[in-house]
Amino acid sequence: MTPETRDALRPFHDEAIARGIPEDDVERWLGTARPCLALAQCGADGDDGGGPVVGRFGGPLLLPADVPDPAHPFVASIDLAALPADASGLPLPPDGHLLFFAFPELRSSYESEGSVVYVPAGTAVTERDRNAWNSLDFDDEAAMFEAFPQGPLRALPGVSLPYHHSVDIPEEPWSEPLPGHPRAEELAEVWEDTHDAIAPASSFRIGGYACDEGVYTDPIGIAALRAGQAAEAGRGDGPVSGDVSDWVLLADWYAGMDVQGWESATVHWAIQREDLAAWRFHRVFTSVFWNP
Repeated sequence: MTPETRDALRPFHDEAIARGIPEDDVERWLGTARPCLALAQCGADGDDGGGPVVGRFGGPLLLPADVPDPAHPFVASIDLAALPADASGLPLPPDGHLLFFAFPELRSSYESEGSVVYVPAGTAVTERDRNAWNSLDFDDEAAMFEAFPQGPLRALPGVSLPYHHSVDIPEEPWSEPLPGHPRAEELAEVWEDTHDAIAPASSFRIGGYACDEGVYTDPIGIAALRAGQAAEAGRGDGPVSGDVSDWVLLADWYAGMDVQGWESATVHWAIQREDLAAWRFHRVFTSVFWNP
């Protein structure tokens, strides 16, 4: 851990110690810290708030001619060359654009609820119909899409600790603390209470740990499980690992901050580490938690 990261996490450390959590437990938890990028909307005056503009919510949908119309609504595009170097902690391409798509509601346990398209730098693109995903012209879904946020996004480097504190087990009590962290629940509560003073506020993040409202196991583990189920059902793109350690959060979006009617909906774009290293973004699996 760099001195800068340790300094940023000082409010967490001090609060955990004040609550009587032993120093060794706090230090082990701090050892799990991951860098992340908080992407926040620019103000109405275009002020970047101190961080570079790296993409935008919405806008025109620009895709290569050989890429089919995505099956999910367009959320955001990220200019990879504009991202602060190494700030996400992920081996992303140095340039080009990542386009994120998602439907902020769980509709099938065996299919991804979104996708990611990587457009390498210099690739010829054409503008597409942003509403092509809604081929049946459902009014409620059209209204939902109209409520998606629009506008430039600025990037602020941050740091992330786990929001989750349990792993599922196949017998009572059905869950147990994260291995190696007997005080995991207390530590996750401290992070919940202190992260606003540490991590920049945003509804879209790249890297770090995923968070779901009211869920105490790792959302990326849920994504890995569902990706495996999809693969077994012949709906995925080849075999996948069911081991959560083989997966990482690419990005998540708390749609509930932006889309009225879908409050508490959180979208997670998860990817296997080996796919990320090879820039196989078509292998992203998108999961959604929504507590209406």
